[in-house]
Amino acid sequence: MFCDLYSHRPGITRCAEHKSAIARHAAEHSLSLVQTRLLGILRDREPTMNELARLLELDKSSVTGLVDRAERRCLVERIPSPADGRAVLVRISDEGRSLVSQVSVRFEADVSKMLDCLPVSDRDALSRLVSRLLVAHATNQGVDLFATTT
Repeated sequence: MFCDLYSHRPGITRCAEHKSAIARHAAEHSLSLVQTRLLGILRDREPTMNELARLLELDKSSVTGLVDRAERRCLVERIPSPADGRAVLVRISDEGRSLVSQVSVRFEADVSKMLDCLPVSDRDALSRLVSRLLVAHATNQGVDLFATTT
C-alpha cells in the first residue's frame, strides 16, 4: 500500500492523501481526475484539441475520447475556430463550469484546513512559491497560463 511504503516520508504520504481527496471530490460528481483537469483548464480558455492535448500532456486520441465523453454529458462543447476553419475549439458549458467549481471549492477547503496550522506569513510565502513553481513548470511545457480566449 502506498502509505505503508512511504510512512517514513510524511510529505509523500500527505501528497497521496490530497490527490486522493481530489479524486474523491471529483468522484462525488462522477468525474475522473483527468476530466476534472480538463474542466479546470477550460475554465479560463478555449483551446484547440492539439492545445488541449499539450495542456493535459495526453496524446490527441486520448483527448478526443475525453472530450467526446464530456460532450455527451453536456460538460463541454466543440465550436469552430474563428482563426482556422479546419480547427475546433473546446468550450466548457455552464454545467461543466458548475461541476468543476463544486469540486474546486471542496478541495480548496481541504487545503485551507490543512494549512491552518501555519502562520499567515508562511501560508502567504507558500502560496507565492507554489505559484512561481506552477508558472515555471507551465512555461517549460510551452503553456502560457495567462493567455485566455474567453
